[in-house]
Amino acid sequence: MSINVIQLIQSALTDGVVRQMAARFGLPPDATQKVLATTGPALVAGLMQKGATLDGARSLFATILSPEVNGHIAEQLPQLLGTTTGVSQLEGVGRQLLERAFDRRVDTLSDEVATQTGVPAHATHAMTGIVGATLLGLLKRHFLEGQGNVGQLPTLLGHQLPAIAPYLNDRLMAGLGLSGLGAFTGNILSQLKAVSAHIDHPTPAAKPVAEAMSSIRVPADAVVREERRPRKWVWWLLAAIAAVLAFLFLRGCHSEQRGEQSGERSSAEAAATVQPASAPAGASAAAPAAADVAASTPAASAVAASAASDTQQPAAAPAPTKDSQLSFTVDPAGKPTLTATVGSEAEKIQLIDALTKRFCADRFVANVTVDQDTKQADWLVHLDGLLPLMALPGAEVKVGGAHIELSGSAANAKLGWLDKLKSLFGASYQIGSFNVEQAVANATENFRSAIKGLLAPDSSCVTADVVKVLNLQVINFASAGARVPASALEDLNQSAQVLNACARNGKTAKLEVAGYSDNVGGAQGNLQLSKKRAEAVRAYLVKTGVPADSLVAQGYGDANPVASNDTASGRFANRRIEFVAQQ
Repeated sequence: MSINVIQLIQSALTDGVVRQMAARFGLPPDATQKVLATTGPALVAGLMQKGATLDGARSLFATILSPEVNGHIAEQLPQLLGTTTGVSQLEGVGRQLLERAFDRRVDTLSDEVATQTGVPAHATHAMTGIVGATLLGLLKRHFLEGQGNVGQLPTLLGHQLPAIAPYLNDRLMAGLGLSGLGAFTGNILSQLKAVSAHIDHPTPAAKPVAEAMSSIRVPADAVVREERRPRKWVWWLLAAIAAVLAFLFLRGCHSEQRGEQSGERSSAEAAATVQPASAPAGASAAAPAAADVAASTPAASAVAASAASDTQQPAAAPAPTKDSQLSFTVDPAGKPTLTATVGSEAEKIQLIDALTKRFCADRFVANVTVDQDTKQADWLVHLDGLLPLMALPGAEVKVGGAHIELSGSAANAKLGWLDKLKSLFGASYQIGSFNVEQAVANATENFRSAIKGLLAPDSSCVTADVVKVLNLQVINFASAGARVPASALEDLNQSAQVLNACARNGKTAKLEVAGYSDNVGGAQGNLQLSKKRAEAVRAYLVKTGVPADSLVAQGYGDANPVASNDTASGRFANRRIEFVAQQ
């Protein structure tokens, strides 16, 4: 099932599609092509790293075949890119799928692509999502059409290294959260090979006997010589084949039993089976079978020698690069729902055991992911101090590495949790509560600093640059309200000055004002509210002189979140007005 994934991406992103994307983001086609040529290989490298562990390969394969991945995306790209809604949905779904596949946000990568190509970051973020959705869709179609299985994924990914290596560099590797390019290219193939050797290779369903026999071609002269003989030989042949198959089946079972016994004798070998980047434990169990095969075929002998070489020279596992994560919300009845990412199965067990002991198995919900690229969860040492907070109705807490954010009832100063956690965790942790007013003030400062460049007389009025700056402002609507707040009027006035100046210079920026909400409340109500807010912003800008035909308003409800809705800061980020360039 070997394919060149980069060629598949290029065949889907035709010249026509590239021109569509360029017009959509206000970029020259050659700049757009440069972003695509940089992003595609980097994303493939990220998939290779994900598939370099047993759990990672299985998780990645499940993501590829998930319902959210569009296997027909290659044919549908021109239609999807034809509307603002289609582009927004394509970008959002692609970014979500990539973050699920990589277990990390992709903003760092798209920021690096922006730096290396000179294209504004908002455009590289969007195109990263589009390329990601295309890449996963092409892989899904390939596996479905070829009836492929998870056991073939590591090998397929390994075949991509020669195609992507010329496009990679150390900074792109860092954007993926990986070590340098040299370490990646030096280790990834042996890691993928080790996973392929230990992962299950499901056997395709056998063809019906009639179909299988129809593919057999018997020489005509043999039929002539045998046509008058009794056909008892057919039964003898079938019996011999059955005996051979039974022998092979039994030998396979004995080999598995020997592997299990070997695993019981050595816990180190069992651990290596879980982490194939180190010395593969399965090699010792497979050695007898490999020796049997080597005795019968020279090719198998070469395979056995290669496996022995890999066993003797294991690839060093890269150091973990990602911070551990924990977030939880507590419902009014005191039942916590947790999401966590830790670096080992032992840490996961420790967390689940502590929750079970505290709450009983049916009184909490925990979604815990094990990622070997995640650093040690130091907060587990203080878990006993966090457990009472997990029973506080309305509490919201987010732990990322050495940062802890409180919101909801956990941030209530009267309850004193901020001081309790500072005392519990010590000075090595940064602990604070989310403050909406401070978040708005920070955003306002960033926006007013950035818009000075657009208000200058020599401003170029490039739509992509205008959109990037306008999206720095925060319009903090009142809960369930659609009236533009007084705190946002000054920023909107400056936005109008820029848009009016561009229109006077014959460079009118045609924009969509897109409204989004968090996930609190009903989906239909959120959709209507987000549209009313977008219409209110558009109406204010038109009132200040911006050409009415240059602005359209649309609401998208809680679609395309840019942060987790589990915490107040995440919901604040998702309740937003975005300016998007119209085609």
